[in-house]
Amino acid sequence: MEGRLKGSGRSFADANRSLERGIAILRAFRPGVTELGNAEIVERTGLAKATVSRLMQTLVGAGMLERSPTGRLYRLAPAVLSLAHAMRLGSSILPVIAPLMRQEATRRRVNVGLASADDDMMVYLESFRYSARSSFRTVVSGQRVPIELTSLGRAYLWGLPAIKRSVELNRIAERRARQWPQLREEIQASLDELDRDGYCTVSWQPGVVAVATTIILPRQRPHALNISISNDEPVAAMGRLLGPWLLDLQRRCQDLLQEEALALS
Repeated sequence: MEGRLKGSGRSFADANRSLERGIAILRAFRPGVTELGNAEIVERTGLAKATVSRLMQTLVGAGMLERSPTGRLYRLAPAVLSLAHAMRLGSSILPVIAPLMRQEATRRRVNVGLASADDDMMVYLESFRYSARSSFRTVVSGQRVPIELTSLGRAYLWGLPAIKRSVELNRIAERRARQWPQLREEIQASLDELDRDGYCTVSWQPGVVAVATTIILPRQRPHALNISISNDEPVAAMGRLLGPWLLDLQRRCQDLLQEEALALS
């Protein structure tokens, strides 16, 4: 028999659906989109107008959203940032390998990043970006890039079990129906490259070449580690240069993570 929430007529299934829809609303806020109204939320989520209106009020009351000065738009509230901070502090990966990533960025004069998946995007967990002035800009939480277009995303797909990978590819095919024939070939080429070389090379932004590989940890979703550089040299040539650097960094990261796991066991 379906359970019911104490003191209400609502079922646990109803509560779960409301939670999922509330999370979908929060995900509608992306970088560059600081404020949204109900109509824009409806368009981005596909939820009914009445559902959006009800859940927006709930999220405001819970401190996840706040109204703009006009009262007609909404923005993410500071509580959302506190959740990201708690996630970073609780990570079992970042404290262990972030120093290695920073050292590699300094030594090689490249950008080094670590990302994991969220819905249809890869989210940077850490990114050390080398500049000619030897200074760093660290992207610490939330920078998102498409799974299907990036080396990070394709390394993540490669690390999934076959059934889950097939599900993700079907979702991409639905989302990118018009581009799918060519995109499918490009993704498969990257998966083949990962099978053969242990990394894939992608240039999805003009003048930037990135190589990525997978970090596999027990009982965790795959993470993707990448090295990128701004360069106008041929993509394949840059891949052959950056790939061995990346695999060496991956090995050292995996070894350190395994040592940490043994020490805690």
